[in-house]
Amino acid sequence: MANTSEFGESNPSLQNYSITASAVKLASLGLIICISLVGNVALSLLVLKDSSLQKAPYYFLLDLCLADIIRSTVCFPFVMISINNGSTWTYSIISCKIIAFMSVLFCFHVAFLLFCVSVTRYMAIAHHRFYSKRMTLWTCVAVICMVWTLSVAMAFPPVFDVGTYKFIHEEEQCIFEHRYVKANDTLGFMLMLAVIVGTTHVVYIKMLCFVYDHRKMKPAQLVPAISQNWTFHGPGATGQAAANWIAGFGRGPTPPTLVGIRQASHNGNRRLLVLDEFKMEKRIGKMYYMITLAFLLFWAPYIVACYLRVFVKGGTIPQVYLTAAVWMTFIQAGANPIICFIFNKELRIRLRACFPCCLSTQTPMSMEPYCVI
Repeated sequence: MANTSEFGESNPSLQNYSITASAVKLASLGLIICISLVGNVALSLLVLKDSSLQKAPYYFLLDLCLADIIRSTVCFPFVMISINNGSTWTYSIISCKIIAFMSVLFCFHVAFLLFCVSVTRYMAIAHHRFYSKRMTLWTCVAVICMVWTLSVAMAFPPVFDVGTYKFIHEEEQCIFEHRYVKANDTLGFMLMLAVIVGTTHVVYIKMLCFVYDHRKMKPAQLVPAISQNWTFHGPGATGQAAANWIAGFGRGPTPPTLVGIRQASHNGNRRLLVLDEFKMEKRIGKMYYMITLAFLLFWAPYIVACYLRVFVKGGTIPQVYLTAAVWMTFIQAGANPIICFIFNKELRIRLRACFPCCLSTQTPMSMEPYCVI
């Protein structure tokens, strides 16, 4: 202790640097927590309050927001406490394992959930009729429960010292202890995370190829038949003419054979219903892909550092790089709401409608119809 004191006294610049670095870490992490809580709470309330957003894509978004809220309120404060205590863990070993378990749980939860969302986005584009019939509230609940179950299965074994959870001084958090591959149990967990993220991008690439292959297809349009004295001619002749009349395209009086059958109401935008819905599904898919891409970019530096620890024996990672990599994983918790509002016009319009006092009172653009067919 005397040597440490003398070293600190003989190097005041190093001591000042340490104090400044801790202050910057605390301030930045506090800002991340505030942005995460404000953004995720606002987005969650928006989905719960607006009935038009209560559909499959936004149920998954709600689950993602709730997970980020819990992570920001439970895991991040302990990091701030450890920084304030000189990068040390002052609580019990069990509490460290619980915090590490929750951190890994939320990481795998995001990865598994984004993979499931990518599959549903592909179904919404390529197999829309099946998607609209099967993707109900209870289906979303089942998918979310499956995601949480898989996440717990991945995060729970290290609690029993399989890939030990410990407080890592260099990272100032309780997390996996990544050792050299011959004495390491965490390689399987890191490979699983990489496979999940990679497979998610493969699904989005497949969806992009599907959209590219069908980009020249014209949207389906109902062509009304032309009638004079009920002698139908044109593209909707014979039985198609009666079907068009029932669908709301009829002209003139009711045909004698269809007396008593109610004609469906129809407006001018009905013909573009399939095209409008396709555009909306594409926008939602783009939003989720940007969330997936952000997850990869924010976690990639930390994953690279973990692989270096596993495969390079005795390798040292610069402390500045490691700290930046860890803080980027923290930023991911607050980035999702920002991405959603930037890339989803519907969310911006609904936010203006639900919270007019907090936003500019400009007239919102007319919404494109969204209807399950």
